[in-house]
Amino acid sequence: MAEVRIIAVPTGEAPPAVRAKWVGLCLPIRRTLLGRRRRRVRTIGVLTGPRTLTGLLRALFQGEPIEGYAVPVLPAIAILELAHPEAAAWWRANTPHLMRRGQHFVFSAEVCAEVES
Repeated sequence: MAEVRIIAVPTGEAPPAVRAKWVGLCLPIRRTLLGRRRRRVRTIGVLTGPRTLTGLLRALFQGEPIEGYAVPVLPAIAILELAHPEAAAWWRANTPHLMRRGQHFVFSAEVCAEVES
């Protein structure tokens, strides 16, 4: 599986100290159907984003578009847990709606470096 290394503090709604804990970690990324790693996607806030299906569908058209990498939430949190348990605990406590299969974080391309395997 392809990976990215987080090389700078990502933007987002989590506290800066929590976001800083991603720096230096290698995270698995999801490839597109065409095999691309990097993609342009619409994002929503992890804290302020919608929680209903209708809200999520609306967000697909209204979210902020960024160029970045989709990282599955559960493996990312497991990796974060090994390096920084307190940061992983923050994510579990504050974003329980993301703690399931099929959910992805999107890390901006500017804070990522692709890791060749």
